[in-house]
Amino acid sequence: MAAITYDRATVQYPGAERPSVNALDLEIADGEFLVLVGPSGCGKSTSLRALAGLEAVADGTIRIGDKDVTHLPPKERDIAMVFQNYALYPHMTVADNMGFALKISGMKKEETRKRVEDAAKILDLTEYLDRKPKALSGGQRQRVAMGRAIVRSPQAFLMDEPLSNLDAKLRVQTRTEIAALQRRLGTTTVYVTHDQVEAMTMGDRVCVLKDGYLMQVDTPRNLYDKPDNVFVAGFIGSPAMNLIDVDLDGDGAVLGGRSFPLPRATMAALAEDGSKTATLGFRPEGVRLVGEGEGFPFEVVVVEELGSDAYAYGTMHTSRGTEGDKLLTLRVDARKPPMKGEIIHIQINPDEAHAFSASTGRRVSGDAAPAPGGGATRVSQA
Repeated sequence: MAAITYDRATVQYPGAERPSVNALDLEIADGEFLVLVGPSGCGKSTSLRALAGLEAVADGTIRIGDKDVTHLPPKERDIAMVFQNYALYPHMTVADNMGFALKISGMKKEETRKRVEDAAKILDLTEYLDRKPKALSGGQRQRVAMGRAIVRSPQAFLMDEPLSNLDAKLRVQTRTEIAALQRRLGTTTVYVTHDQVEAMTMGDRVCVLKDGYLMQVDTPRNLYDKPDNVFVAGFIGSPAMNLIDVDLDGDGAVLGGRSFPLPRATMAALAEDGSKTATLGFRPEGVRLVGEGEGFPFEVVVVEELGSDAYAYGTMHTSRGTEGDKLLTLRVDARKPPMKGEIIHIQINPDEAHAFSASTGRRVSGDAAPAPGGGATRVSQA
């Protein structure tokens, strides 16, 4: 096991207008489970492939432990990679697939068999060792690919969307198994996914990327509660955070014809920005229903009932008029959800509201001290 360091690592494909990974600075602790997440084209898989030695690093360095591996071939990096398509040999048995890398490295048959059997016990694959991949389900094939990585006892596991070929129910089960397995083995793991729910439930920390840039890296809780910027706020969370462009008055944000007060320190920080507008953010659960004449009017368009939860989607008029209306999401009482077309009144919890700069997109407040474990930009909670 070893720590992993990206030191301003940059990857740019020939002919590309901009780098796919742009000066990535990232420290991954020994034994940590770190998830790289972001939309398609954000650079997450390229970052992983650069660590594996499958993509050339144009600038900066990558280290595994104290060893600079920036320009080493993959076989000299002591890593094991689990791919999206499992990459199993169809003509080999499960045991042969899992032990193939050990066999070509010259390991004795007895030791190879022992490692394979030990990994099979961990992954509940013992009864399938003599089968071929075609006789296995998707989840079992995925576990075989994991077993092939485990038997090598590498310094790090690299996983590139290993659950994307599984159905929704099996994905939930298998992501739990992978997270539990990593904690048992204690091997440093870098995991790539486009699914932010998967990222939040599996990682010790989550690294959010956009257009090759690091937006924020932090614990799942901090990403949810203290997003650094508008992008992270809108990307992390399901349903996503509500984000509304608002005008500012002397007390706070003008919303629904009324002023939503913001802390003085936040208003002072926004004033330094020189803008008379801002973006107000709040989570679907950060509101409560109040009586008519209180709070802000909200017109319900659709209600989504999910059993234990219910969400109301609708609009709230802003100071910008109807052109400023956008579909917002509220978490409501699952036992007594509002009706479609109903006008309800909501109060936003001021402790759970966030203000973002209109010019930079960063979350703002009077206290701008950087928090530990953060990414390239960090401004403290509003």
